[in-house]
Parts: sequence; C-alpha cells; structure tokens
Amino acid sequence: MALKTFELLKGCETHEEIMKVLAAVAVDLGDVIDDVSVVEVNPLKGAMTNEVFEVNWPTKSDGHLRRVLVRLYGEGVEVFFDRDDEIQTFECMSKNGQGPRLLSRFTTGRVEEFIHARTLSAADLRDPEISSLIASKMKEFHNLHMPGAKKAQIWQRMRKWLNHAKSLCSQKDIKIFGLDNLDTEINSLRELLSDGYQEIGFCHNDLQYGNIMMDEETRSITLIDYEYSSYNPVAYDLANHFCEMAADYHSDTPHVLDYTKYPDLEERRRFIHTYLSSEGEKPSEGEVEQLVNVVEKYTLANHLFWGLWGLISNYVNTIDFDYKEYSRQRFQQYWLKKVILLP
Repeated sequence: MALKTFELLKGCETHEEIMKVLAAVAVDLGDVIDDVSVVEVNPLKGAMTNEVFEVNWPTKSDGHLRRVLVRLYGEGVEVFFDRDDEIQTFECMSKNGQGPRLLSRFTTGRVEEFIHARTLSAADLRDPEISSLIASKMKEFHNLHMPGAKKAQIWQRMRKWLNHAKSLCSQKDIKIFGLDNLDTEINSLRELLSDGYQEIGFCHNDLQYGNIMMDEETRSITLIDYEYSSYNPVAYDLANHFCEMAADYHSDTPHVLDYTKYPDLEERRRFIHTYLSSEGEKPSEGEVEQLVNVVEKYTLANHLFWGLWGLISNYVNTIDFDYKEYSRQRFQQYWLKKVILLP
C-alpha cells in the first residue's frame, strides 16, 4: 500500500531528521521535495533485522518517479554486528561496483540507491539457470578485497552471541535450548571443521533469497544487505545459502522452515561445480566432491549461528516474526544432522 505521507515513519524519534535528509538527497539528485504529500512510502516485506521502505517522489525534470530505499535499523541489533564496520563494508562494496550506492545517513538508518531489479523469491533459488548465476556471483563476491583480517570470524562471533543469549534468556530457556553445552559444541565443531579445506574469502553470511536481486534484462545478479558480511571459510557461506532454501519469509508463517526443500546432492554438486568453474577454472570431480562434503558439514555451524541469532532477536527485535520458534528449528536441525554428518 502506498502512503502519501510519512505515517510509517512517524513513530521514529528522528522523523524530522529523515525528512530533512530525504529533501537533501532529492536536491543531490536534481529534484525538489517541496510538498510532503507527493511522497509515497511503501514498506518492503521480508526483512528481519531492519525495517525497509521504498520511497518515491516525482522528479523535477519529467515527473517520473524517483525511487530510493530507506532502511531503519532494527532495535538492539548492534549486538550482532558493528554498525560502523557495516557502513564501511557498504561503502567498499559500492567502490567495487557491488550493490547500491549510499546516498545519505541519519541517526537511526540510511538512504540507499534503489536498485531497479527484482528481489528473488524462494522458488527462484531452485531455478537451475538462476542458481547458476548465483553460484558465479558468490565466487566473485568471495574474491573481493575488503577491510578486515582475512581469517574466519564465525567462531568468535558465535561465542559472543552465546554469552549474550545466556544473559538474556530465562533459566528455563537456557535449559530447553541447551545453552550451557553449546560452548563445547562450538569448540569441537571448530576443531573438526578447521582440519582440511579452509579457503577463506569475503563472505556474505546471510544469502537468503531476499538479499539477492536480478536484472531481468541483463540477468545480472546483485547481492545486497551486508550486515553480517565478514571473512569466513567460503564453505560456510555456501552452506548458508543451501540452508536458506528451506525458508520462505513471505509465507503466512515466515518463521517455519521446510527442510524437504533443502537441495539434494545433485543440486549441491551442480551449484558447487558452477562456483568452482566460474572464473575459468576446470575443477576435477574430486575437488567438487571435497567441497560438497565440507559444505555439508558447515551447515552445522550455520544452524548454531542462526539458532543463537533467533534467541537473541526474540528479546531485542520488535519485528513481527516468531524468532524463538525459528531458533528452535535451527537447533533441532543441528542435533538431527550432527549424528549423520559427524558420526
């Protein structure tokens, strides 16, 4: 639903600040917002960390709509990542020709370039052609030279989140979710997964379909939303993408995960073969098989990571999403898969 006023943003203490920033952005783009009634604000669904809006106004030159994206930072989510680091990543991505441009910032959010491409759907991830495009884009992304130490960040981040989850959760939930034993699980998992294939790359770490956009004409893929991005084993990022195929965040029950939709072995092999081949390499069957196997084990780290994320989000985020049930499913999947993958 398009709103002719900024009703959606009025609950924010910085409403006036947002208006001033948007007016300044309009001027930078060669437009003028002299009447708030000409502005449209459309909430975009599917975001679980921030609130995201498409904002439109008529251009000064020909009256066509100018589109920008306004991102309001979720409450309490700074526990998950450093906002200054995330902004630095965003700006570096732009300089590398990746993602949208940063147009302006305000206290509780920012204004971004609106990418004229469509956000993928859950079903798109299963389309062989689109999946192949994503695989090639991931390889390109992993090879970016970005700020930060080129070493795995996942383990340190999980330990930090575990401590925070324990400080927030009731004793009942600590027991139900087995938080007192997770430190041992994280340590043993790190030891097991660090022995073998360990290529480190700059990883997106949250490659669900809503963070992937495609230009229908050129078929080019753009990855967006870098809050969780960091250097990590590339196998972890590939595993994350596979795990996200179980989700549909635009359904009536966006927190429910359906693991019958997890890609089968042939799908995973095809994706990883494309990934390894995308820059002119010719991987052997053995190389493909090795990465397929390592990626499958890294799904365990993904389940712990997002399980902890869900528990913390249940306490700090006000977005309408059943974070605790989502967390329960991720932890359940961890224990189910562990006995199979780490016998």
